[in-house]
Amino acid sequence: MSDENLIPKHGGYRKLKGFQIAQLVYDVTVRFCNRYIDRRSRTHDQMVQAARSGVQNIAEGSKASGTSKKMELKLTNVARASLEELRLDYEDFLRHRDLPQWAPDHPALKRFKARRCSSMDEVRAWMEEEHGQAQTHTDSNDGPNGAPSVSVGESPCGSAPSSALVANAALSLLNLCCHFLDRQIAAQAKAFEQEGGFTERLYRVRKSKAGRN
Repeated sequence: MSDENLIPKHGGYRKLKGFQIAQLVYDVTVRFCNRYIDRRSRTHDQMVQAARSGVQNIAEGSKASGTSKKMELKLTNVARASLEELRLDYEDFLRHRDLPQWAPDHPALKRFKARRCSSMDEVRAWMEEEHGQAQTHTDSNDGPNGAPSVSVGESPCGSAPSSALVANAALSLLNLCCHFLDRQIAAQAKAFEQEGGFTERLYRVRKSKAGRN
């Protein structure tokens, strides 16, 4: 007979890569909005709340999974939708200010990904390094016409302002986070389809106990 628990282990959201990255996105977004978005504007509040929703709904869905796989799936979807909204806000920020949105293979973005930042301190360290490289190339490595002598593939962030650096880093984190959440949602949907929810589990546990008596 099955030894299935009525309420299985649940709530381990802090170990999920999606949650960890979403939490860093939230930290980055709060600081980004406080520095570059008017605190009185609706956009400021919407971006912060969307980032917070991503974190909170992943956690709430994980905790709810003990008694409702359906609720877990729903809340994870809410988290994914909130982060998609936030991604659009960052893209709008760059576009409205004529700032570059980097391709995935941009040298500075590749260096950012290689760092695998897990905290704001690590994000700041990357920014300082990019600004340092840009200053070095501008001051010391100029070609005969005043242009940087390094090739495009070697160039750092160039003259991109800090806001563009942070926005592109946030977009990179969001892309990765949404990838993990898409996988998580697919796994949750498959588990729900194959195993059912709390009602089905309750039936199996009762049936198993009845068979022992």
